[in-house]
Amino acid sequence: MELRELRAAAAAAAAAGKGDSAGELGGICIGSSSEAGVQRIPTRADLLMEQLNAKNAKKVALLLVLGFVLYHGLLNWNYGSDSCQWLLSKGRFKGDNEWQPYGCMMHKYSYTDTRRCLRYLAFFGNKNNFVFIGDRSVRLLYERFVEQLQLAQPGDELDDEYDNNGSARANVARFEDKKLDILVQYIGASEVSPALIDRLYQLEQEKQLSSVYVMGLTYGAQLAGNVTDELLRQYSVNLTLLVAPFHRLVAQSSRVLWKLADRVDEEKLPSAWKLVHNDDIDRLNNVARNVFRYTDARVWESAWHIANGLLDNAIDGHRLSAHGQRLEVQLLWNMYCNDQMNYNDGTCCSSAEPYTSLQIVAYALFGVCIALVGGMCLRRWLLHLRGHTLYVPLQQQQHQHSSHSHHPANALAVLITDYGTPLVALSLLGLIMAYFYLCDRTNFFMKENKYYSEFSFWIPVAYVFALGLFFTEESRFTKVLNRQQTDELRGWILLVVLIYYMTGAQRILPIHMHIKLLISGYFFLTGYAHFTHIWLTGGSGSMFVRFFQAMFRLNFLSILLCFCMNRPYQFYYFVPLLSFWLCVIYFVLSLPPRITSASVDANPLHYLYLVSKCIGCLGVITVLFMSEVFFERIFVTRPWKALFVTTDDDIHEWWHQWKLDRYTVTYGMIYAACFHIAQKYSVFDDNNHGNLFSRRTSISVTLLALLGVGIYTAFSLLCRNVQNCEEIHSYILFIPIIGYVVLRNISGILRTRYSSFFAWFGRISLELFVCQYHIWLAADRHGVLVLLPGFPTLNMIITSFIFVCASHEVHRLTRILLPYAVPNDWRLVLRNLVIFLIVLIPVARSDGMF
Repeated sequence: MELRELRAAAAAAAAAGKGDSAGELGGICIGSSSEAGVQRIPTRADLLMEQLNAKNAKKVALLLVLGFVLYHGLLNWNYGSDSCQWLLSKGRFKGDNEWQPYGCMMHKYSYTDTRRCLRYLAFFGNKNNFVFIGDRSVRLLYERFVEQLQLAQPGDELDDEYDNNGSARANVARFEDKKLDILVQYIGASEVSPALIDRLYQLEQEKQLSSVYVMGLTYGAQLAGNVTDELLRQYSVNLTLLVAPFHRLVAQSSRVLWKLADRVDEEKLPSAWKLVHNDDIDRLNNVARNVFRYTDARVWESAWHIANGLLDNAIDGHRLSAHGQRLEVQLLWNMYCNDQMNYNDGTCCSSAEPYTSLQIVAYALFGVCIALVGGMCLRRWLLHLRGHTLYVPLQQQQHQHSSHSHHPANALAVLITDYGTPLVALSLLGLIMAYFYLCDRTNFFMKENKYYSEFSFWIPVAYVFALGLFFTEESRFTKVLNRQQTDELRGWILLVVLIYYMTGAQRILPIHMHIKLLISGYFFLTGYAHFTHIWLTGGSGSMFVRFFQAMFRLNFLSILLCFCMNRPYQFYYFVPLLSFWLCVIYFVLSLPPRITSASVDANPLHYLYLVSKCIGCLGVITVLFMSEVFFERIFVTRPWKALFVTTDDDIHEWWHQWKLDRYTVTYGMIYAACFHIAQKYSVFDDNNHGNLFSRRTSISVTLLALLGVGIYTAFSLLCRNVQNCEEIHSYILFIPIIGYVVLRNISGILRTRYSSFFAWFGRISLELFVCQYHIWLAADRHGVLVLLPGFPTLNMIITSFIFVCASHEVHRLTRILLPYAVPNDWRLVLRNLVIFLIVLIPVARSDGMF
């Protein structure tokens, strides 16, 4: 509706005396003026604010996704989707002087990783053959390459192997390791000569398949300068002579890389190099690019970019630093090994993961849903064209009526089926799952390594908390840990955890321990919330139904991703842990006698039963912890073994995560019990906007709470071993958590206010945690998704926006499907559970569960 139409309608409503001092027009709150009955005319700002909502944000996110699909489709069409080409072409330096290839992730190969790769290839009969041919820079690269195979220390430097004229002392070098079945050769050459051509043909006749050849040379009198047009022409002719032998080598499945000449720091050059100029080097490199552009040999541009980026650190102005040489060696190992080793953080030169039959079935079912919805929309459209009256859901009618819009375009809305139907919800989920697959199971979109710095972690954290404080509102509740406050707590916990994973801050031990504390706080809150519900309501209704409703909300997305993304259930470790401890909570609390607020009033002996339940729960957990063998025997028992092991059939990840928070949920239940008992006996009063205690008591309790939080912070700073830190963490985590709860609630001013920003994220926190694996981060959370290459900050903002919108939509669709999957009748719930287990039988058989 046009702005002038809204203003005219507002004026007409005011003249007719409609409405009271506050009203709405077109869904826009137009408030009141100082005079009763006079309504404020909506402005353009009102219209803009009306459009700022989650529904329109998702439309923008959809347009962005379609735009980036088109953009990357054009990139792949024009330049191909070979990430090896990206690895060898260009990249950039990050703040820590680490190299980031363009569009893919580079694994950092250690001595162990390198030898493991070579052994793996040798086991399958592959001959590991590397040949380095060229001048002094190639000789340096050869030395660093061999150094990694010999476990050289990072601080070691190469000896000076050059005489006063800069010529290499040895023109031939060789390294061989028969255990690894590897042969590395260096052949010295300063220019193209008949002898070099003959040597290349000899290498071709040796039939060393899948070899790697690295070549780089200019001309013999390079130090004399004098790069004329005639010299460039002759250089081009000489390089052309290499095209035929290169073609023969590539035909044997070998890879040939041409290393460009590195630029020099002209101010630092020794006297023998004073006639070498960067302009001449660039002209020579351009000749090489032109000669090899349309051949099977690849020009190794990224090595030139590395040398140019580290030019200030060049030794004597012309020798690449040891750090730069190691980076070039890492590029070679990533090119050679990534596709064989399948490291999660090494996507360069790695093929996309093959799809499975289960994925085909899952996406086929989603395709059927999408086809049915499309057919229904087409049928409605045809009926609409014929003038038939279409059914419009009541909710949709009310929305259209509230909008006061009768524009003809809105007639198309009735062609779309109700968005609340399960068929439409499944169709939308299918489209979202397709985006998940495109992001993380193909090489269609780009990926980059994570990057940590103090600024990259703390600036987003500070910015998020500034936004959270900005959107602070009065709460409708005064209770301690009310719903709005718990949503707020879950929200800021999840946002900080997401920043932690995005930046790769786990290498910093104090940050790592505080993140573990935040995750423990989430589990603590789970124990508190479910105990509180049963304590206050007595489990009114069916605890059986409520349990499965909670389990469905927790597991629906994760199980869906297990089918669609070919990952084990344990891969999303947070959900299995929450589900396990939720089972423990309901099992303990549902054991007779069921203890509630009313039951302890009727029978004080229930206090003793409550203590017995908590002690028994702690005792069983301790027994499991004391014997890892007993623990494994329980959890690797079929058929539930598949729920607790990784892809490698390993249960140690589950053991590690379980023991880290083994007491946390029980701590939350015990705290909830003590809190409600103290509340029952009026130890404090949270029914008003005042403080919980008297002034003197409040000061003492506040100091104790600050001490508790400070103790954990000091512990995390002083602890030096992650294993010891995590072991102690399990016993003391309740101290800072309770300290935070006290600090957050002891003052009436703080307790009755909350951040709507954090609370909004808290309501979709579970979806945020699971979705981050595939559409915000990349390569199963080991890297970062790149939709807009070359602009890391803007890319992070765009991917975050799409990620949040997708998570919110998944949360909405889960709520739509919940009453269909878990009805309120326990008999129907049991029926659906049996159907689900029957569906799982063929999946379980294929995974070896039976």
